[in-house]
Amino acid sequence: MRIISGELRGRVVNAPKNFDLRPTTDMAKEGLFNVLNNEFDFSEISVLDLFSGIGSISLECVSRGCTDVVSVEMNAKHAAFIKQTAASFKIKGMKVLNSEVRDFLRIANREFDLIFADPPYSLPWISEVPNFIYASKAVNSDTLVIVEHPAEVDFSQHPNFARLCKYGKVHFSFFRTQK
Repeated sequence: MRIISGELRGRVVNAPKNFDLRPTTDMAKEGLFNVLNNEFDFSEISVLDLFSGIGSISLECVSRGCTDVVSVEMNAKHAAFIKQTAASFKIKGMKVLNSEVRDFLRIANREFDLIFADPPYSLPWISEVPNFIYASKAVNSDTLVIVEHPAEVDFSQHPNFARLCKYGKVHFSFFRTQK
């Protein structure tokens, strides 16, 4: 995985081969961040990265100037890897939490400007991910929520669904609080 833009541009993060991952492809990540660059000044927002994996999205946000990133990853080895990577890049302002996403969302006590979730495609409750996010205190009326998912999952009937972006086989559903 490479960091596409910003201060850390070009840095490569290679997870150990024994990690069970499906990282967001560079093409999909580049397309996603092209959209987000038109939406946000990363130096002024807070980001919650759920199902962080090896921290690809978190690191990309930090590289683009975000100083308030929380990464939530259930797998202890993956969370430790993200912490180790952040330390090796001398990153400040990035918290890594080893927690199950639903547990974290139940106790979340602050809001974020951007919430990104990249659940395992085989997650039995993948279709409920937006509901858990919107039931938490992590969302305010301006929060942009993005869920990465396979083509078989359709969020278009969710009350907060805003749009779908596709990059190859990667699908991003965008959600906004309906005002």
